[in-house]
Amino acid sequence: MSEEYFIKEKSPIAFIAKKLLGVRTVAIVLRKTIYLNGVNKETFLANQQWLKHELCHIKQFQQYGFFRFLFLYIVETFRKGYYYNRFEVEARKAERIT
Repeated sequence: MSEEYFIKEKSPIAFIAKKLLGVRTVAIVLRKTIYLNGVNKETFLANQQWLKHELCHIKQFQQYGFFRFLFLYIVETFRKGYYYNRFEVEARKAERIT
């Protein structure tokens, strides 16, 4: 992805997501920013699969727009669960693209 993106470490937004998901490390995307908690920027960037996953979410925000994407993401999660949410499925597929 040639688009510009930003990374914020020790994010309170990501901290909340981390607690809700019950995980030790988390990255969450809003627009063009990847918010991290429990992991530093260098470790995150070294994990190419994780980076590709989050970059896919940035593309999804660009494709659908901020509020529409959030709405669709939440609806998908309620209907199918987090793992089968079509946006997560697409992001997991993006992890494998070389």
